Amino acid sequence: MFDKKETLILVAMEEELPKEKAIGWNIIYTGVGKINASISIADSFYKYKPKKIVNYGSAGAINKEINGLHEVTEFYQRDMDAREIGFTIGTTPFDDISKIKLNRKGISCSSGDNFVTKDPLIKTDIVDMESYALAKFCKLHKLDFYCFKFISDKANTDAANDWNENFKYGSSQFMKKLESMN
Repeated sequence: MFDKKETLILVAMEEELPKEKAIGWNIIYTGVGKINASISIADSFYKYKPKKIVNYGSAGAINKEINGLHEVTEFYQRDMDAREIGFTIGTTPFDDISKIKLNRKGISCSSGDNFVTKDPLIKTDIVDMESYALAKFCKLHKLDFYCFKFISDKANTDAANDWNENFKYGSSQFMKKLESMN
C-alpha cells in the first residue's frame, strides 16, 4: 500500500520519529504548527513528487477514552475564529473548505497553533498542531493522505508534563502500523 519511493512521511519533530526508526522512508520534519507544516509540505511536494502523504505525530486526547495510536480521518482548524463577522468557529471566511473528512474509518482532530490544556470550542476526539494544514494541502492537490497520531496527553492542566514524558513512545507503534499496511 505504501511504496517507500512514492510516500512522504511528515512529522513535526525528529524526536517524535527518529530517522533510524524509519530507514528507507522519505521523512520531512516540518517544525511545529500549521504555518511550518504548510511550508514544509509545499516544498517537499515539489521535491519528492509523492503519491501518498503520511502524517505522524503526537496529540492530546479530548475524548478521555482514547489512548495509543489512532488513524485520523476528520480534520478541523480549531483556532480560526471569525465569529465577529458572522462565521462559525473553525470556518475560514470566504473559503469553501472548513472541515476535511476522508473516506475511511477513524477519529477526528482539530489543529491549532496553541498547546491545548482545556477543552477547545470545537469538539473533536483529539487535538494537534499540524494535521489540518497537511490534510487541506492534500485535498487541494488530490493526494492520498493518511494521518496517525499517538496520544501523548489528555489535553488538560497536566498536558505539558505528560507530553514531555510520553510523545516519544509512539514511533515504534506507528512504524509497525505502517509496515503492516504494506
